[in-house]
Amino acid sequence: MNKRTRITYLAAAWCLSYPDAELVARVPMMRSALDEFAGALAPFEEVLRRLESQDLMAVQAQYVQEFDLGKRHALHLSYWTDGDTRRRGEVLGAFKKVYRGADILVDTHGELPDYLPMVLEFSATVDLAAGQDLLQSYRPSLELIKFGLLRDKLPHTHIVAAVCDTLPGASPVDEQAVMRMAGHGPPTESVGLDPYDPRLLPMKGA
Repeated sequence: MNKRTRITYLAAAWCLSYPDAELVARVPMMRSALDEFAGALAPFEEVLRRLESQDLMAVQAQYVQEFDLGKRHALHLSYWTDGDTRRRGEVLGAFKKVYRGADILVDTHGELPDYLPMVLEFSATVDLAAGQDLLQSYRPSLELIKFGLLRDKLPHTHIVAAVCDTLPGASPVDEQAVMRMAGHGPPTESVGLDPYDPRLLPMKGA
């Protein structure tokens, strides 16, 4: 099960990142690795098929439109809980503390440490248990990303859903249920939500 989870996380990390020639070259490897496990390839199929069949510049333009030019599909986990608030800096420090605790230098490639593809790659290649703790702590964020992608009928929906399926407990049936899971109302960019995972609070000095 751990091998399947690691492969799912690494493929998800790659497929949710900005598409480039290196990612396209990895498609056969992802297909082969995912196909070792029944049903593991299906959530990735549409994204992989687009990478194989569409012009790369067109795929890149679509990615920028959907993921970089607005917050509707923001892939930064703490954005959905803390918005663009001063408190978010403390939360980002907690992510860095987890990475440092693995005794391995994590290259952020200029991204914030709560960037979902980075958390997934860390989980897959460095420390599965610590990475899954982060993902579970931000389960409501994952679910909100999933519902946002679903609303706009993007194929990445199925990939995020596959990640959610690796975590304990059933996924909420709708966004209101996600809010109940988190114990909050809808997130607002200007205010942000109070942290809903008390385990992160002692890390404020990180």
